[in-house]
Amino acid sequence: MRLVLFGATGYAGGRIGAEARRRGHEVLGIARNAESLPGPKAAGSLHDAEFVLDVTAGADAVIVAIPGRPMPDGTKLLDALPTLFAAAERHGARIGVVGGAGSLRVSEGGPRVIDTPEFPAEFKPEAGAHAEVLAALREAPDGVDWFYLSPAGTFGAYAPGERTGSYRLGGEVLVTDADGNSAIGGDDYAIAFVDELEKPAHQRQRFTVGY
Repeated sequence: MRLVLFGATGYAGGRIGAEARRRGHEVLGIARNAESLPGPKAAGSLHDAEFVLDVTAGADAVIVAIPGRPMPDGTKLLDALPTLFAAAERHGARIGVVGGAGSLRVSEGGPRVIDTPEFPAEFKPEAGAHAEVLAALREAPDGVDWFYLSPAGTFGAYAPGERTGSYRLGGEVLVTDADGNSAIGGDDYAIAFVDELEKPAHQRQRFTVGY
């Protein structure tokens, strides 16, 4: 596949790009500062409509691995979605979004993770912004195919873990182990993400992954 990856220098984006290239896919890495990226690359922004339409031509999928919260210049992912939808419709590309865990339910019919008392206040702006992104994806034009992969509760550069090659999938409820822990390593998250690109099983859906 030809993949266009926005946020290619980030924690999740970097691992997804590496996993996709390992499997033989062509990855065009996009970042504001793209010099350090391996392979094909371009410096640009998801908020530049002309740039987005240009770089996504011929893409099989457009991967979005950027934060939901406002950037220093005031832009935020939610505002870029109309441009992303237009590009996907024009080029017939699928959209894959690196999501957040905050909007998942702690149990079937239970509260969202972000609404629990123990959810860290410092993470609420990002989690809330990504919940808005998910809601907007669910209202995307019918011709836009997308998926939104929420990681487990513990996920990030602070807990990279080790590559195991295994994972468990879930839907709207946080995936936890027998001890109630919810975690996924960066490499295994990337494996799950690229597996979905190669064998689509969650059209226009959010799903989640954990150990």
